[in-house]
Amino acid sequence: MKSVAIVLFSVAFILSGCVEKTYRIEFDGSKEVSGQKFALNDINPDLPSDWDGYNFVVLEYRINTAQRFQVGFSTDNGYNELRVMSYVPNAWNRIAIPMEYFTQPPAPAADLAATNNHARYTGWINLGGKRGPMHGVDSIGFRMRRAIGKAVLELRNVTLSIDDPGDAYLENTPAVDKFGQSNLVDYPEKVRSMEELEACWKAEEKEEINTGTYNYSKFGGYRQKQVKATGFFRVEKIDGKWWFVDPEGYLFLSVGVDCVDLSCGGSIRDYDKRPGMFSEIPPADLAGKMGIKDRHGSDEVSFGLWNLYRRYGDNYKEKALDMVIRRMDKWGLNTVANWSSETVKDSGRKAFLHQLYDMGLSSELMGLCDIYADNFLKDLEESVSRQTARFKGNPWLIGYFIGNEPAWLNQEERLCGLILEGTDRPIRHALENYLKENGDSPEIRKEFVYATFRKYLEITDSIMKKYDPDHLNLGIRFGDPLTLPDEILKICDIFDVFSFNCYDLVPRTEMMDKVKNLIDLPMIIGEYHFGTVDRGYAQSLWQVESQAQRGVAYRYYTEHAYAHPSLIGTGYFQWADQDITGRFDGENYNCGLIDVTDRPYKEQVEAMMETAKVLYDIHTGKAEPFNEMPRNCRGHGPVPDLWNE
Repeated sequence: MKSVAIVLFSVAFILSGCVEKTYRIEFDGSKEVSGQKFALNDINPDLPSDWDGYNFVVLEYRINTAQRFQVGFSTDNGYNELRVMSYVPNAWNRIAIPMEYFTQPPAPAADLAATNNHARYTGWINLGGKRGPMHGVDSIGFRMRRAIGKAVLELRNVTLSIDDPGDAYLENTPAVDKFGQSNLVDYPEKVRSMEELEACWKAEEKEEINTGTYNYSKFGGYRQKQVKATGFFRVEKIDGKWWFVDPEGYLFLSVGVDCVDLSCGGSIRDYDKRPGMFSEIPPADLAGKMGIKDRHGSDEVSFGLWNLYRRYGDNYKEKALDMVIRRMDKWGLNTVANWSSETVKDSGRKAFLHQLYDMGLSSELMGLCDIYADNFLKDLEESVSRQTARFKGNPWLIGYFIGNEPAWLNQEERLCGLILEGTDRPIRHALENYLKENGDSPEIRKEFVYATFRKYLEITDSIMKKYDPDHLNLGIRFGDPLTLPDEILKICDIFDVFSFNCYDLVPRTEMMDKVKNLIDLPMIIGEYHFGTVDRGYAQSLWQVESQAQRGVAYRYYTEHAYAHPSLIGTGYFQWADQDITGRFDGENYNCGLIDVTDRPYKEQVEAMMETAKVLYDIHTGKAEPFNEMPRNCRGHGPVPDLWNE
């Protein structure tokens, strides 16, 4: 064992007549990172030190918070770890973690979320940290970054398995109540009855809305200034600052939210594989009865949909859509941003952004496209023409995205290895010929990837402009521009708008200046958010300590973003909280403007209203951005080292 102090706490736990030890950690919220290690020989003396031949490591643990934590093992090769979020705080559960998550690089996928997020049934896993052989394994460690409140984890067993033993919820009390709320976490706003919930709904419906608060035009532009109108959204640089211009010619900043939907989340995947977790299951035929699918095309059971049915009945669509628009009007939101419901986008009541799918971006190629395939041009043209046909002439559409966070960026060497070792396909022959003609080195391989990417963007833009010249090419939503090579940014000058996702305390000036100085395009931030753990959800990619601080964080981030002369749009991620027991890839973040019971987060939306009132003046330089920093605000990046391994 690597010089680790062990603290053992004995508790009476009745299991097959045995009294078991638990190993307890109380994370220290005053420190940037805190944690502890335990000798595996103390927990389970039968564990071998060489884990070859085993496919799963299985933990039985209880944690009193939904806050993410790191779990890792000390080996002869160093410290191998990953990140876990529990769906069932305050409950004993079993999670089986595939051994390959500790030993192998992530399997190739089209974007970063698909690469790193992996769903289980009692929690979900985000890959990260060091990987390598599990030889000489002697201890397990847990770390947490800036714990919220008194965060305590207890561990009672670690085992190995060849086959997947499955996850298990090990309590008698259901983890989720009949409304889709956590049954294991209490908070002041929690509803206990239909009568209480109906009273909340009726109170919101009686609220008055002053549609003139933000001085918006029909399309959400600012009536303060009007320039040339073309009938469609466009971009223009005026007095050194970029703007959208709406179809009537009013200057426009795209203040949006992602994943806007009639429903309010709460879908349940594979509920039959989670016995004991749910007090009640929503009717399996509810989606069919209501004649809808969610924004992913799924008809899985959903607490959010059930709550809407309870609120509006069979005739829910029209009323739920009216409430979505009513809320956006009240909160100062003028854009239905990415990943949103077709029903909302097609309503003709809000400007919107649209994601183009089936654009040839391949999971096997980490989000690159095989432009060398014989059918590439034909397939791409068919896809673009089909998808844009329904939007031609639509003045409410701002523009199209063509991709999201490609996984190959800064992984070009690995990508080329996958291509050369992969299936016999045209891009493999093209790479082989390129290396034969130019020599083989990391830089030459990178050149090939960049040349392929540039050609893909040129062809895609040409086809988009052919079939829909009236709407903007919003490009690919990248990650942090500071991590992008200059060559990649220069390739992106083909876009009308440069888009990136930025999960941070604030979008840094030097990050946006890099784009401004290299290609001088207007910019959209496609995703950002803040969350906490008081309702049993994971705290989002950027955590704060309370619901009130979510609003503070929103104001600080958003107003500083629009102070930059090139930033003309934001998409807050997302409209409703994610599913409490995990969406398709496991994520279960508290990042919504509304909760699963279709009630707004008061502090969050009130902050958004205050921000919407001042954004025009902030972007023109007439007002200063909100300058109160949120407390205990921390990100999701690498956790500082604790044990010098």
